[in-house]
Amino acid sequence: MAASDRVVLGPLVGAIDQGTSSTRFLVFNAKTAELLSHHQVEIKQKFPKEGWVEQDPKEILQSVYECVEKTCEKLNQLNIDITNIKAVGVSNQRETTVVWDKTTGEPLYNAIVWLDLRTQPTVERLLKIIPGQNTSFFKSLTGGKNGGVHCTDVTNASRTMLFNIHSLEWDSELCHFFDVPMEILPKVRSSSEIYGLMKMCPSLKSGALTGVPISGCLGDQSAALVGQMCFKDGQAKNTYGTGCFLLYNTGQKPVLSEHGLLTTVAYKLGRDKPVYYALEGSVAIAGAVVRWLRDNLGIVKSSSEIEKLAAEVGTSYGCYFVPAFSGLYAPYWEPSARGIICGLTQFTNKNHIAFAALEAVCFQTREILDAMNKDCGIPLSELQVDGGMTNNKILMQLQADILCIPVVKPSMPETTALGAAMAAGAAEGVGVWSLNPGDLTAVTWERFEPQINPEESEYRYARWKKAVMKSMGWEISEPQANGDSSIFSSLPLGFYIVSSMIMLIGAKYISGIDK
Repeated sequence: MAASDRVVLGPLVGAIDQGTSSTRFLVFNAKTAELLSHHQVEIKQKFPKEGWVEQDPKEILQSVYECVEKTCEKLNQLNIDITNIKAVGVSNQRETTVVWDKTTGEPLYNAIVWLDLRTQPTVERLLKIIPGQNTSFFKSLTGGKNGGVHCTDVTNASRTMLFNIHSLEWDSELCHFFDVPMEILPKVRSSSEIYGLMKMCPSLKSGALTGVPISGCLGDQSAALVGQMCFKDGQAKNTYGTGCFLLYNTGQKPVLSEHGLLTTVAYKLGRDKPVYYALEGSVAIAGAVVRWLRDNLGIVKSSSEIEKLAAEVGTSYGCYFVPAFSGLYAPYWEPSARGIICGLTQFTNKNHIAFAALEAVCFQTREILDAMNKDCGIPLSELQVDGGMTNNKILMQLQADILCIPVVKPSMPETTALGAAMAAGAAEGVGVWSLNPGDLTAVTWERFEPQINPEESEYRYARWKKAVMKSMGWEISEPQANGDSSIFSSLPLGFYIVSSMIMLIGAKYISGIDK
């Protein structure tokens, strides 16, 4: 087809969305925020030992190549000119760690995923030195040995316990304490600026997007906050993916939690733009519980089937499911917890367990929202939501019932990728996406109102909290061979993981512009 016959839609922006369960590449119209095409590849997880979670870095990288190539092919089939893609943004799974050989660019080991628990003994050893501290190690890669860029953005760096969130620099005292050489850490940049240019890669047959700037980078939860357009103090969003992550925009001043939440950088949308902070509450197991029911128990054959099973009964019949497979995250931070299903009777069947699994996601969100309301002093009047699980209408209605406030879902659910695209398109030198409030595309919402009375909600919530207490204290630690472990043999550092990587774009794929 002749180039003159291609459909011209104005400037387009791509987004690499590299998550725990899958990698995707999505292309948006910068003027309307319309999603034009995308491709998704599922990522395998490895569980070599109890509590260990790993992924193959090369598989992650190859999935990026495949998604870019397939999406560009789909755009060509739609007669859309891919030369109109003016920038690419990156959204990544945070806290997942990769260490590689700086000479060869080869990974030295599998990626250690943010859910991994192997380094709990190291965390405990460090906590004995300075009580009250928790930590992790961070490594981020946007390039490789042949002209690549080794950098990350402030949202990812803030997850490491090595970064000063006030000065926005690596902290020498923290790096010394954790025995991490500062010279191996990436350069930290804003979330919206040109990091480098896409480069021809053998995996991309068409050479698609060669020379297009990579100009946006945010950790996935910060990207969702931007994609939900939570730019005002007091706005919050909850993302339902493998885990569940609730972020509350606290403005240009960080708020330190007294109720088990994390203080993090929300975004910095430009070199000369102000930094915004957020309070965050994390749930380790949300969508992952559905995968567990499918893969481990065979209760469902597909993730979408759980909604049908739950709808058939409309109740858990007194069954409560605490999916603490990796301990409990916010607000408990209890690594000794393990998953339990309690309240079983002879009447209980797989439908009730499916319903209880969905309720568990909602109850955990309620616990975080309660902590957030206490820290901020102003209760949320409604909760903005996004992520793959929000397609489950039973889940969204349960969430409204358990929170006793409305839950609002955008009609375009790909807010994480949208946030990365917005940051990329708005970068200086790109300038195809305006972030001025008056220029932002109006969002249409689906709204879920509470349908049960507050008394019933509180009764169910109280029973859930009782089940949570019963889940604690189950973990049995394996004895260490030598009673000690090196910080470099334990990445990321255990249960209190707060770190990140931008994504393995690779020297084959990015040509650096080091400014």
